[in-house]
Amino acid sequence: MDSLTSVLLYLIVGPIVGGLIAGIDRKVSARMQGRVGPSILQPFYDVFKLFSKESIAVNSIQNFFILCFLIFIIFTGCLFFMGGDILLVIFALTLASIFMVLGAYCANSPYSSIGAMRELLQMMAYEPMVLLTAIGFYIVTKSFNVSDIINHGTPMVLYLPGIFAGFIYILTMKLRKSPFDLSMSHHAHQEVVKGITTEFSGSTLAMIEIAHWYENIFLLGFVFMFFAWNNPISYAVAIGACILLYLFEIVIDNASARVKWQLAFNSSWIAAAALGFVNLLILFLMK
Repeated sequence: MDSLTSVLLYLIVGPIVGGLIAGIDRKVSARMQGRVGPSILQPFYDVFKLFSKESIAVNSIQNFFILCFLIFIIFTGCLFFMGGDILLVIFALTLASIFMVLGAYCANSPYSSIGAMRELLQMMAYEPMVLLTAIGFYIVTKSFNVSDIINHGTPMVLYLPGIFAGFIYILTMKLRKSPFDLSMSHHAHQEVVKGITTEFSGSTLAMIEIAHWYENIFLLGFVFMFFAWNNPISYAVAIGACILLYLFEIVIDNASARVKWQLAFNSSWIAAAALGFVNLLILFLMK
C-alpha cells in the first residue's frame, strides 16, 4: 500500500475505527462492572450532540489552541502512516499535547489548571520511554523511518522485548487508563474527573474527542510496529496483538485504582531505566 493511500485511509477510516474502539471500551467496561452499558455507537451520538451545542469559552483563544491540538494530532498520524520519520512523529505528538495544555491553562479554572499541570507531569513521565523506543528501532533497523521498521526482516519485539514492555507501561498513560488517568478520566472515580477538559464544551469538546480517536489509532500503530515484518501475514498477527493489548488495557483500567502523580512519574522513569536502557545495553553488547 502506497503512502498516499495509507494517509487517506487514516484520515477517513481513523476516526470511525477510533470511535468504535471507544464504544467497545465502554461496553466491555460496563460488562465487567455488571452493567449492560451503552451502544457501541454511543461515542458517535455524543460527538454529534456536542456539535449541535453552543461552545462556551471563558477565553476565546482556548478554542484556537484546541483546534491546533486536533490539527497536529491528525498531522502526526499522517506522518506515521505515510512511513515517515518516527522522531518527527514523536515531536509532533508532543507539540499537539502542549497545545491542549495551553488551552486548559487559558480557561482560568482550578480544575482545568490542575488537569493541565498533571498532563505536563505525565508528558515528562512517558517521554523518556517513547524516545527509547525510537532509539531501539534505530539500533535494530539503522533507520528512523516507520516504513523501514515495519519492513524489517524480523519482528521488532524479538529484539526489543524490554522496550516493548516499557512502552506498554507508559501506553496506559497515553490511553488515559487507570491507574495513570491523572489529568482526566472517562470514569467518575477521581476528584478532577474531566480535569484538563473541564472548561471545554460544544464543538470544542467534540474536537477533543475526535482527536483522541485519531490519537488512539496511531498509538496502536506503535504496537503494530513491534509485531510486523516484511511478510503480509505478519500484519494479521500485528493487528491481533493490538486487539489483545487494548483488551488488556481495559482490564487494567477497570481493575486498578488511580495512583498519585509521584508514583506514576517515578515508576515510569524506573521502567524506562530498568526495561529500556537494559534492553539497549544488551543490543550494544550483542553487536
